[in-house]
Amino acid sequence: MRNLMKASLLFVLVSAQPGFAQQAPVGAQIATNAPGKVSMTEGIKASALVTAIDKATRTITLKGPEGRSFDVVAGDAVKNFAQIKVNDEVVVEYIRALTLEVKKGGGPRSRVDSEDAVRAKSGEKPGVAVGRQVTIVADVIDVNPKEKTITVKGPKGNIVELEVKNPDHFKVVKKGDQIEANYVEAVALSVEPARKGTKK
Repeated sequence: MRNLMKASLLFVLVSAQPGFAQQAPVGAQIATNAPGKVSMTEGIKASALVTAIDKATRTITLKGPEGRSFDVVAGDAVKNFAQIKVNDEVVVEYIRALTLEVKKGGGPRSRVDSEDAVRAKSGEKPGVAVGRQVTIVADVIDVNPKEKTITVKGPKGNIVELEVKNPDHFKVVKKGDQIEANYVEAVALSVEPARKGTKK
């Protein structure tokens, strides 16, 4: 499905993190594009400078290579939050993966969100890898081989038109079917030593 990641982000109502989402991606790869199933992964990596820290709200303000500023909230998973200093250099890695699979038999539309985090060990530089997964079951409400589109309706009534690159999908996807979308994103935040020559 062409522009799969862009359409799927609208579909699952998950947006990329501001700031580092503007950086160049490490690369997008389509792992599967078989009839009735598509999967894709995309990775983004960017370095940023800590420009401000709000200890009360545990908010870190970062500035990316292009000068854009964005905030990251260091939740409880960042055990060594006190070690983060202004002018520390931070590496942000953002990975997202999507799988769309046709389901037969019908059932209720649904959405399930889950989140997990891996903490830094005590005494180590602060770091956190946060994983989030969204699973959605949506109804196929229109299949248009001529326009090369499949239209789905999500659990909140949101309608998204997916552009189809592989025509073999139309052999297995029918109006009235359902599509299960599994969207996974992981954000890893690690703190590196402050850049040399940078004033505190």
